Amino acid sequence: MPINRSLLVMLHDVAASAAAWLGAYWLRFNLALPGEYLAAALSTLLWVLPLQAGLFWYFGLYRGIWRFASLPDLQRILKAVGIAAVATPLILVLFRVEAVVPRSVLLLDPLLLVLMMGGSRFAYRAWKDHRLAGLLAETRPVLVLGAGSAADFLLRELHRTPSGYQPVGVLDDEPGKQGRLIQGIPVLGTTRDIARLAEQLSVRDVILALPSAPHAVRARLADECAGLGLNLLTVPSMEDLMQGRVQVAALRPIELDDLLGRDPVRLDGAGLSESLGRRVVMVTGAGGSIGSELCRQIAQFKPSLLLLFEQSEFALYRLEQEFQRDFPGQRIVRLVGGVQDARRVEEVLSRYRPAVIYHAAAYKHVPLMEENALQALRNNVLGTWVLASAARIAGVEKFVMVSTDKAVNPTNVMGASKRMAEMVCQVLQAQAQAGEAGAHTQFISVRFGNVLGSSGSVIPKFRAQIEAGGPVTVTHPEITRYFMSIPEAAQLVLQAGLMGQGGEIFVLDMGEPVRIVDLARLMIRLSGKREEEIRIEFTGLRPGEKLYEELLADSESTLPTPHPKLRVARARAADGRVVDEFLDWIARTDAADDDEVRARIRAWLPEYRAEPQADAAEKSTSS
Repeated sequence: MPINRSLLVMLHDVAASAAAWLGAYWLRFNLALPGEYLAAALSTLLWVLPLQAGLFWYFGLYRGIWRFASLPDLQRILKAVGIAAVATPLILVLFRVEAVVPRSVLLLDPLLLVLMMGGSRFAYRAWKDHRLAGLLAETRPVLVLGAGSAADFLLRELHRTPSGYQPVGVLDDEPGKQGRLIQGIPVLGTTRDIARLAEQLSVRDVILALPSAPHAVRARLADECAGLGLNLLTVPSMEDLMQGRVQVAALRPIELDDLLGRDPVRLDGAGLSESLGRRVVMVTGAGGSIGSELCRQIAQFKPSLLLLFEQSEFALYRLEQEFQRDFPGQRIVRLVGGVQDARRVEEVLSRYRPAVIYHAAAYKHVPLMEENALQALRNNVLGTWVLASAARIAGVEKFVMVSTDKAVNPTNVMGASKRMAEMVCQVLQAQAQAGEAGAHTQFISVRFGNVLGSSGSVIPKFRAQIEAGGPVTVTHPEITRYFMSIPEAAQLVLQAGLMGQGGEIFVLDMGEPVRIVDLARLMIRLSGKREEEIRIEFTGLRPGEKLYEELLADSESTLPTPHPKLRVARARAADGRVVDEFLDWIARTDAADDDEVRARIRAWLPEYRAEPQADAAEKSTSS
């Protein structure tokens, strides 16, 4: 604290000391102080003031900051005033001060002094924290679910920051917390009392302050609040709050990630720091959902240079703006280009010499690729071969390809194209292990299912349909998919890339599959609507769509890895002649209709199980 502020605070305390001493006399004589006692009070004040001021300084009352006055500051005041209360009569007797000091004055003075010194400090903090203004502001009553450290921090921040919410009660299922106070707010009951207390206290908003609770608990509470018509909000993670990345103003409606997410991914931070730190790393498809999240995750490990390779200039621009805001110290290079452009790919790799490439560029929309089958093969298969071959020549250490669960027993062109891309990586790895050029490049594939909120996900579509008043369209009542959050998927791709030694196809633990119709119902409830208001309509399976996704083909088995969420698939070996054949055909063919492409795929991939669209639609409507 600057000297001038310390001086002001000391002058305040000296004034409080004088006021408390004189006030004690005044109260002693029932607010009518006789003249002779006023003279005694003033003469003794000459001894009391220096004594108390010295003790205040000794106990460090001027090292604290009033803006953050708290219990330790009050404890220091109590110690200083307590010692002064004992020392004052001793000093007066020792120096034979001839003045009448009633014993009641010696008792009243420390009480008044604590009230003045402590009260002024906490009043100042309340003013700075907007609590005084908050008493006059219009607020909405809110219940807080959870009485742990997150709730304590939340309530403190709600008091400090104008938010429009006034906490009126806390609910927690732990018996020992019932009837207690957290930041002055009572624990009124358990989460089973939401309905009763919400009606009793006229509450329409509920804040879920359980960032570490199992997702099943979150889902149950969200479902109950939605059924009661309550607006359910959630807090950011404790790590984000404590590190100041977000404020309580970041309170947001609870989302699917909060309910369908899983336990945090355990990463080998030291290994990734060694693998990515101070290295040149390249991400293709950098502007996409997975690619952009990979870039964010990689930036945490401080590569010397991050190459953002992207075909869409707008997606690349958005990512660059984000990095300027969130990672200002990270060196990036914006590279516009497609993975099919061999000249551009070779130019980039020869110029920047990346050590690791994460290949996330791909066409992923299943029905669109059924209608643009040749383009799917050119981008997903030929593009992978162009990039991977150039990576081997350029001496890239690791090439990690993002694959999909739709590559398992594929029923659509997109899934088949990703299985063929996996085969390209398998053949290049086999050639490297056979001692051909680029023998030290390791080719790794990582399969996973749908990610929540990605550009091709059903989630944004459902959200838009709900906002428009419905109907929400689901292709089939029994269709199921695996889901994980985008950050979790990206983290596991990084971990798989670190663990891979070349040739592996990693399979991510996707948890339990989710019925899409249940997902739609949950989103409707979370929006505050009822199914009577937002209708669900079944439209029939789309071209290339299958009811159930698989993570492993029938002929495959998996092996565990040291990481609990990663397994290695033992896929059938790729035939180099078949790979050469389909790469040559894709490169040479200028035009081919979709049926011809599908016929070619059947010849190359025995596991390809495309169904005629008429049959698929018939199965859908008859289920």
